[in-house]
Amino acid sequence: MINKVRTEEALLKAGALQNAIFNSANFSSIATDAKGVIQIFNVGAERMLGYAATDVINKITPADISDPQEVIARAKALTAELKTPITPGFEALVFKASRGIEDIYELTYIRQDGSRFPAVVSVTALRDGEDLIIGYLLIGTDNTARKQVEEERMKLDQRLRDQQFYTRSLIESHIDALMTTDPQGIITDVNKQMEALTGCTRDELIGAPFKNYFTDPELAEAGIKRVLSEKKVTNYELTARARDGKETVVSYNATTFYDRDRMLQGVFAAARDVTERNQLDLALGVAKEAAEDANRAKSDFLARMSHEIRTPMNSIIGMADLLWDTPLSQEQREYVQIFRKAGGQLLGLINDILDLSKVESGQLLLECVEFDLGEVLSSTIDMMANRAQQKGLELTLHIDPEISTLIAGDPDRLRQVLINLIGNAIKFTEKGAVTVWVEPDPENPDPANLGTSALRFAVRDTGIGLPEEARESIFAPYAQVDTSTTRKFGGTGLGLAISRRIIELMQGRIWVESTMGNGSTFYFTAQFAAGLKRSNPPQASSVEDHSAAPARILPARAKALRILLAEDSSDNLVLIQSYLKTGGYQVDVACNGAVALEMVISGSYDVVLMDVQMPVMDGYSATRQIRQWETENQVAPVPILALTAHALPEGVSKSLDAGCTAHLTKPIRMTTLIDAIEQHAPVRASDDPVFVSKDPVVVSEDMGLASLIPGFLLNRRQDVAAIAIALEQSDYEAVRTLGHNMKGSGAGYGFARISEIGASLEHAAQSRATGEIRTQAGELVEYLDGLHVACD
Repeated sequence: MINKVRTEEALLKAGALQNAIFNSANFSSIATDAKGVIQIFNVGAERMLGYAATDVINKITPADISDPQEVIARAKALTAELKTPITPGFEALVFKASRGIEDIYELTYIRQDGSRFPAVVSVTALRDGEDLIIGYLLIGTDNTARKQVEEERMKLDQRLRDQQFYTRSLIESHIDALMTTDPQGIITDVNKQMEALTGCTRDELIGAPFKNYFTDPELAEAGIKRVLSEKKVTNYELTARARDGKETVVSYNATTFYDRDRMLQGVFAAARDVTERNQLDLALGVAKEAAEDANRAKSDFLARMSHEIRTPMNSIIGMADLLWDTPLSQEQREYVQIFRKAGGQLLGLINDILDLSKVESGQLLLECVEFDLGEVLSSTIDMMANRAQQKGLELTLHIDPEISTLIAGDPDRLRQVLINLIGNAIKFTEKGAVTVWVEPDPENPDPANLGTSALRFAVRDTGIGLPEEARESIFAPYAQVDTSTTRKFGGTGLGLAISRRIIELMQGRIWVESTMGNGSTFYFTAQFAAGLKRSNPPQASSVEDHSAAPARILPARAKALRILLAEDSSDNLVLIQSYLKTGGYQVDVACNGAVALEMVISGSYDVVLMDVQMPVMDGYSATRQIRQWETENQVAPVPILALTAHALPEGVSKSLDAGCTAHLTKPIRMTTLIDAIEQHAPVRASDDPVFVSKDPVVVSEDMGLASLIPGFLLNRRQDVAAIAIALEQSDYEAVRTLGHNMKGSGAGYGFARISEIGASLEHAAQSRATGEIRTQAGELVEYLDGLHVACD
C-alpha cells in the first residue's frame, strides 16, 4: 500500500511539473481534438492572442486565428512538396505532424483586437496507447523581437554596404580630400575636395600650414611628424574646420613621397569624411549591446529553467531509485523502470540544451589535462557494453599500436563525443557489430612538428545507413533523418551538433560515410598535446571482456559522521535523508541558511550539505558567514558541499567563491552523494579499523613492536583514502611515494603482503596506470579487512 501511495505521489508530482510547464506564460500552448477544435488554451496563449480560453475552447480551430492567406499558401506548398492534396485550413497546419514529421514553421497570428504578430509554431500529434491520433499540440512563441532585430540588422547591413560602395567610389574617382605638404607641413597642392572641406580656394591653401585647417592644430601637426618618422600613418582621426565654421571629422591617411633621387619631398595625405561611418559604428555598438543583453537574458532564463526543472527532477529520479530498491511486483518494477528511464532521458535533454546554449554563446571551453587515451576509450566501451549486449551486438575497440596513448586534452569532452557516436550506432543497428577504431590522422601527422598528437577516430556500425542528402544536415541542431526514423527512434537531434562544436574546438572535423542498408561510419579528427611517455593500449576489446569497475574505496570509521543538511524543500529533504540513512550517518536538518549558521556555530559537524536557494538566508550567504566565523574564532573549516540544481559553470563558480568545498548538482545519485561526503569528511584519529577475518593471518612479534602494529595498520587505512584523493588530482607522484613507503615498511612489521602491494602501487604510479592503482588499493583494503593481529 505504501509503495502504491508513493507511486501515485510521484505520478502526481510529475503531472504537476507537466502542468507548470504547460501553463507557462512565456509561450502559447494550444491543444486541439483530432478535428482541430481547441480544447486547451493556456495563459500564454491568452496573453499573446488576447482571447480568454472560454472564447475559443470548443468553438474554433487554430486556423481561425492564423493569417488566412498564409494558411492557403502553406497548403499549396505542402501539396507540391508532399505530392498529395492538402485542404487550406487546420489540415495545412498539422498535416506534417499527423504523418509523424517534425514540424516547426512561421506564420502570422491574429489577435482578438485584429492586430497581428509573427510567431514560430511547433506542432506535435497527440496519440493514445494504440498510437491513434487524439489531437494536436501547437506551441507558439512571439517572433516579433527577432524579426525586428533582423530587420534592423538588414538596415544596418545595407547602410554598411552603401558606405563601402561610397568609399570605393571615392577612391576610384579620387574625390577624397587630397593634399601634399613639404616636410615642414606647409601645403604644396590640394584637390577640389580639399577645397570643399575647408571652404578655401586652391591658391589660398597652397603655402599655408596644414595644421591651420583643423580644430586641434597640435594634433594635426603631430600627424605630420608621425608620418615623417614612421613613413606612413593610417586612420588618424582629425576634425577639419571650414571657413564658415563647419566641422567635419575625417580619417587622415598619409605617406611620405620622394623624388627620383630618393630625396624626401614631403607628405601625401588623404582625408575622408567619416562622420556617417562613426554614426554607423555607434549604431552597431548599440545593436551589439542590445544583442548581448538579449543573450544574457537567454542565459539567465536557461539557468532559471534548469534550476526549476532540476529541483523536482531530483525528487522524481531519487524517489524512483529508492523505490527500485524496495520489494516490488513485476508490474510495479516495470512502472518504476519507466520512471527511471524517462527521468534519465529528461535530464539528458536538459544537459544537451545547456551544452547547446554554451555552444551558441561561445562559452563551451575545453580543459587541457594529461590523461591515458587507452583508459578513456576502454572505460567508454565499458559504459556502452550493456546497451550493445541487450541488442545482441558485438562492441569492439581497436587502437593503432603506433599511438602514444599518454596525451593531454579534455578527456571528458572526448568521452562525450564517443558516447554520442557509439550510442547512435547502437540505436540504429539491429544486428551485427559496432566497432571503434583509433589511428594517427593520415592527413595531419604531427603538424609542424609541434609535439602534438593528431588522431582520427572512426565509429562503424552495420545499421540502417543514411541517405546522401542527410549526411551533412544531421550535424545541425535538432536535425533528424526522416519520418520513419523520427517515429521509431526519437531523440532531440542535439548530440551531433554539440559533438561537432567540441571537435572543432579540438581543431578537428567530423563527417560520415554511409550506404543505405549497409551501415555508417562516423569519422572525426582531433589534436592533442603529446604526453610524457608511451603506454601500452588495450587491443580489440569486446563486450565480453569488460569487468565491473572496482568497488569504491571509503575510509573505515569507528563513529558515524555527523551531517548537517540545510534544505527547505520537503521532497528533497525526504530523499536526501533516505540517502544518508543508507550511509549510516547522524543527520540534523536546517530549514534555511540562518538556522544552518546557528547550528554550525553551536554544534560540531563533520560535513554540511548546503542547498543554495533557501528562504530567510540563502546558502551562499550562510557559507560566507560560516567561513567568516571560523576565521574569527580560529576554527578548522568544516567541509561544506553545495547541493543545488544550479548546473551552469557560473553556478559552480558562485558556490566555490562563497566558500563551499565542492559543488554537487541535483538530481544526484545516492552513490555520488556518499562518495562526496566520504571524500571530504575529515578522518579522525578515533576511526580505528575493525579487523575481522574469515581466514586470519596471525602475526607474532615482541610486545615492543606489537604495540606499534595498530598504528601502522591505521596509517595504511589512511593511505587508501590518500590514494583515492591523489587519483582525483592525477597526483601520481603522491601515489608512488605512498607505495614506496609501504614496500619498505610492510615486511618489517611482519606484513609481507603489504610490501608486495606497495611495490605494485609504486610501479603502477610510475606507469600512470590508474586502473592498476585502483585494483591494488582495493586489494589493500581487502587484506586489511581480513587481518587479525595476535601479540605474544
